[in-house]
Amino acid sequence: MNKGYAVFCDADRQFYDAPHRLAEDGDGPGRTYEAARREAPAGWQRHRKGDWLAYRPLDARLPSQGWKIHVSAGLENAEKVLAQVWDYCVPRDIAFKFVPSRYLLHTRNAKYADRSASGKFITVYPADDAQCGAIAEDLDALLAGEPGPYILSDLRWGAGPVFLRYGSFTERHCRDEQGELRPAVEDASGRLVPDVRGPSFHVPRWVTPPDFLRPHLEARAATTTDGIPYTIERALHFSNGGGVYVGRDDRTGRRVVLKEGRPYAGLAADGADAVTRLEREKEALERLSGLACTPEVLDWFTLGDHRFLVLEYIEGRPLNSFFARRHPLIEEDPGERALAAYTEWALRVHRLVEDAVAQVHERGVVFNDLHLFNIMVAEDESSVVLLDFEAAAPSAEGRRQVIANPGFVAPADRRGVDVDRYALACLRLALFLPLTSLFAVDRAKAAHLADIVAANFPVDRAFLDEAVEEITRGHPSGEPAVVRSDYLPVEPGDWPRSRDSMAEAVRASARFDREDRCLPGDIAQFATPVGGSCFAYGAAGVLYALAETGCGRWPEAEDWLLRTVRRPTSGTPLGFYDGLAGVAWTLDRLGHRAAAMDLVDVVLSEDWTGMGPDLHSGLAGLGLALDALAESTGESSLRDAALRCGRLVARRPDAAGGTTRRAGLLHGASGAALLHLRLYERTGDPSLLGLAADGLHRDLDRCVRGAGGALQVDEGRRTMPYLGAGSAGIGMVLDDWLVHGHDERFTRARQEIVRAAQAKFYAQPGLFRGAAGMVLHLSRTAATGPGTAPADLARQIGVLSWHAVPYEGRLAFPGEQMMRLSMDLSTGTAGCLLALGAALDEAPVQLPFLPLVPPGRSTGPQS
Repeated sequence: MNKGYAVFCDADRQFYDAPHRLAEDGDGPGRTYEAARREAPAGWQRHRKGDWLAYRPLDARLPSQGWKIHVSAGLENAEKVLAQVWDYCVPRDIAFKFVPSRYLLHTRNAKYADRSASGKFITVYPADDAQCGAIAEDLDALLAGEPGPYILSDLRWGAGPVFLRYGSFTERHCRDEQGELRPAVEDASGRLVPDVRGPSFHVPRWVTPPDFLRPHLEARAATTTDGIPYTIERALHFSNGGGVYVGRDDRTGRRVVLKEGRPYAGLAADGADAVTRLEREKEALERLSGLACTPEVLDWFTLGDHRFLVLEYIEGRPLNSFFARRHPLIEEDPGERALAAYTEWALRVHRLVEDAVAQVHERGVVFNDLHLFNIMVAEDESSVVLLDFEAAAPSAEGRRQVIANPGFVAPADRRGVDVDRYALACLRLALFLPLTSLFAVDRAKAAHLADIVAANFPVDRAFLDEAVEEITRGHPSGEPAVVRSDYLPVEPGDWPRSRDSMAEAVRASARFDREDRCLPGDIAQFATPVGGSCFAYGAAGVLYALAETGCGRWPEAEDWLLRTVRRPTSGTPLGFYDGLAGVAWTLDRLGHRAAAMDLVDVVLSEDWTGMGPDLHSGLAGLGLALDALAESTGESSLRDAALRCGRLVARRPDAAGGTTRRAGLLHGASGAALLHLRLYERTGDPSLLGLAADGLHRDLDRCVRGAGGALQVDEGRRTMPYLGAGSAGIGMVLDDWLVHGHDERFTRARQEIVRAAQAKFYAQPGLFRGAAGMVLHLSRTAATGPGTAPADLARQIGVLSWHAVPYEGRLAFPGEQMMRLSMDLSTGTAGCLLALGAALDEAPVQLPFLPLVPPGRSTGPQS
C-alpha cells in the first residue's frame, strides 16, 4: 500500500486530485491564511505553484543555489509565525514563499506525508552566505519559543523553528543514475547533479559549510542514542511521525519494540501529533494490560525532544501476509477442497479478531484502527494480537476515527464502538477479497463484493449479508443494504456495450477549463509539467485508447492537448510514457503532424546522455517513438535519431551485460530489447536481434518459478506477474522475438509466463499493475497449450468486474490503490478499455509498438 495517495483524496470524492485544489474560499477546510490573500507589495511579484505561494522583489537578483532558510510552525501558531516572517522580509526585500493554508500545512505534516518535506512552512532565500547567517540569526531571535516540527532534511539553528539546507533556488533538472529526472544543483565543475532531498541532513561534498553553521553542526553531532538501556537492531517502519524499531533491552536481553513520536509532526485528522498519539497508545494499553490480545507497555522515555514508547515484542505474522501464503484465488483453479479449507481458516481468524475486539471493548476502549496490517497472527495460528493503538480512545467519549487504513475507513457518521464494528464488517469481506478500499468510492460496492465472494467460496450467505448491512447502513442512496444484481451498468465482457459505456465514462469526467489536466488519473499527473498530458497518466494515452478501440475522435480533448503542450517548460520529461515523445507520437497518429514535429524538435534539441535505457521514461521509449515517426513522416533524420537511441542503450552498463536495477517491460531490459527488436526489423542488422536477446535473458535472470511453474519477476520481498514491471510484459516481447529466432529458454519461459497470468485474483485492475494487463497479454500471446484457450481469456475478462465501479451510470475502474476512480491508460479506465478491445474487438487493438499479432512467421517452434 502506497500511503502517499491518501492526501490526494480530499479535494474530490471520486478522483485523485492535488491537495491545493481543495476550495480555498469561504471558511472551509482549505481556507487560506490572511497573508495569502494579500496583493503583492509595490515592486514585488506574487506567484502560486502547487502547495506554495511565493513573493519576490522584481529587482531581486538571487543565486541559482546556496544556503536557504526554512521556518517550521505548528497548526496553531502558523498564522502568527507567517505574519512575523512577512513583516521581517518585505521591508528588507528578501524573497520568500510559504504554504498558504492550514489544510496544506496539515497535509505536509500528516503521518504519511513525505518525510523529506515535512515541517517546511516558509522558505526564505538569502542573496548570499553572509545575508543567510544574518537572516537566520534575526529569525531565530524573532521566533524564539515558537513551536514547530523538526525538519529532517535540514540543520536546525539553535533550538527554535529555523532550519537551513544547501540546495537549488531555481527550477533546474538533471537525471540521476537510474535516468530519472530530478531537481538539480551545479557541482564544483559546473555540472548539474541531483539536489538530494531526503529525510536527513546532507551537504554536497563540494560545499564547505560557512563558519556560522559550525556550532549548529556540532550540536547536531552531539545527539546520540547513548545513555538509553536499549540497542536498536532494525527499523520496522518509518512514517512522518517517527520510526518503529526492533531492539533489545540491554539489562535483560529481552526483545522489545520501540515506537518513536516526533513533536508537532505526523498529524492525525484531529491535529494530534505523533507524541500525543503515542501518549494515547500508552494510556490505552495500560488500561488493557493483562489481555493476551494486546501488547504490554514496558517503558516510556524522552530522547532529545522525541518520545519513545517501549512495548512487548509480539511473535507472529501480520494478517495481510497470509494472502500470498494461503489465498486460493491466486491459483488458476484451486478446487473445492482448497476453497473450503480457506473458508474455514478465514472464518476462524475472523472469530479470533472479533473476540479480541470484544475484550478491548469490555475494558472501555475503542481500537479505532482495525485492519489487516494491525492484526498479528501467532505462528501456530491459534491466537491474534491487536497492534498500533495510537488512534485508540475511551469508548465513552464516542470519538470519530482520526487515522485509518483506506480499506477500513469508517463513514463520518460512525462514532465509538461503531467504528470497530464497521471495520469488523469490512474484515469479513476483505478476508476473501481484499478490495474494500473501493468503499471509499462507493459503499454500495459491498453488496457486489459479497456476491462475488459467495460465488467463489462456500461461505454462509448470512455472514456476508450482515457485513453488507453494517457497511451500507446510512448510505445516502437510501437503497436496501443488500442488492445482488445489476450493480454494474454493463459487464466488461459485454462488448461493444462495455466499450461504449467506458468511453462515455471517460468523456463525462473531462474538465477542459483546467490547465494541469483535463481527464482524472493517477497522482503522477501532478508530478511533472506534462503529467496531465502524457501517455501513461494523461490525455495522450486516453485519446489513443479511444481511437484504437473504435470510439472515434474527441476534438475538445485534442484541442486541450495541443494547447497545453505548445510551450514545454523546464523539467518536462522527454520519455514515451511520461513525456514529450509519447505526446508527439500520439498527436501524429491523430493527424496533428505539425504540432507533433514541433515537440520532436524540442526532444531532438535536448541532451539524452543522462537518460535511462527504459521504455517508460528513457531511451527505449524515445527511440521507438522516433522510429515510428520516421516511418510515418519519411524523415530519415528521425530514423538516424532512433538508431542513435539504440546505440546509447547498448552502451549503458545496466543495459549491456550488467545487472538491471529493475526488470520488466516498462523499466527493465525488456523495454530496451523491444527497441532493438523493432530496429532489427527496420534494418535487418543481426546484431540488433542479438542485443534484444541479451536484454530478454537479463530480465529472465531476474525471474523465479512459483506455484505451478508460473514465472514471475523476483523483487526480493515479492514476485510480480504484471505487464509493466512483471513477467507478463517480458512475455510480450518474447513472443515478438520468437517470430525471428529460436531460443529454447524463451520458448519455455513464454509458456511459464502464461501460467503467471492465470490467477483469479489481482489486487488492482490497471493495465500495467493489474488484471487488465493479464487480459491484454493473453489476448495476443503466440503461446499455445494450457492457459491460452478462449475460456482462460474469458475468465480473466470476468475478473475485471470485481474491481469495476459505476460512474454516472457508466462502467469505470479505480486507479492505483483503488481509493478513487481513474480514467488514464496506465492505472485506470482507458487501460481497461484498451485491454478489453485487444481481447474482444474484431479490429486489431494493440499496445504501442506491440502489435496484436506478431508480424512474420516464427523460425522457432511454438510452445
